[in-house]
Amino acid sequence: MKHGIVLFTSDRGITPAAAARAAEAAGFDTFHVPEHTHIPVKREAPHPRTGDSSLPDDRYLRTLDPWVALATAASVTTRIRLATAVALPVESDPITLAKTIASLDHLSAGRVTLGVGFGWNVDELADHGVPGNKRRTVLREYIEAMRALWTDDEASYTGEFVSFGASWAWPKPAQAHIPVIVGTGGTEKTFRWIAKSADGWLTTPGDTDIEDKARQLREIWHEAGRAGEPEISALGVRPDPENLAKLEAAGVTETIFGLPDRSPDEVEAWLGRLAGKLSLPSASR
Repeated sequence: MKHGIVLFTSDRGITPAAAARAAEAAGFDTFHVPEHTHIPVKREAPHPRTGDSSLPDDRYLRTLDPWVALATAASVTTRIRLATAVALPVESDPITLAKTIASLDHLSAGRVTLGVGFGWNVDELADHGVPGNKRRTVLREYIEAMRALWTDDEASYTGEFVSFGASWAWPKPAQAHIPVIVGTGGTEKTFRWIAKSADGWLTTPGDTDIEDKARQLREIWHEAGRAGEPEISALGVRPDPENLAKLEAAGVTETIFGLPDRSPDEVEAWLGRLAGKLSLPSASR
């Protein structure tokens, strides 16, 4: 089982580059960042944690662009994977976003994992012209269209929300297949979407029965005829050995721990303590 960290980036505290470099040095496997393009002041969408329109953290208003953040991290690291937890692809142009992600994967020697969300903040989606009741369809089309641009010499796509004729688009990603992990509550509907259109599931803090849900996802995955096993990333779990052993036995492939956006010295010390609890090998292995 791998171990990653997520930095809720903002224009305060440690930079993504410094955090990723410190996480790699401590032996972590993956560095994640989130995405929000903006937060409309007048909002109706309830936040999953507060249950109403209030936000639990003002960093939602200050989030850095994830691809710029990961590009800076790529420039100072060599091993750690570069991921989003989560990005909101439907808030960008799919052709431009495919180019951005392919460029990052090319320049980082194939280290990108695309964590995506459907978007709980439908007010934010609305400003990007995405109908809240169609967000799953839009995301599916974005992923399919981007995969065509990443893999086909002459790529084209026709859908309800994304359409373009035969096109050339390089660079191609260094990886033959960029993993797509969906961050959302674990439900049968979501698991069927994942089995059809993605490579795995990223839990939410509200998912407490991860073992049962992981079992359900694997069953749906195999019913859909998918080979192998889905990736399952557990967010915000307890780092004690007994709990980690239970998660690994349940099929969890990665745990992800939230990183405080404090000063570099404080973050490095925090990472060292967590790495010790996880018994991570030295990055100099």
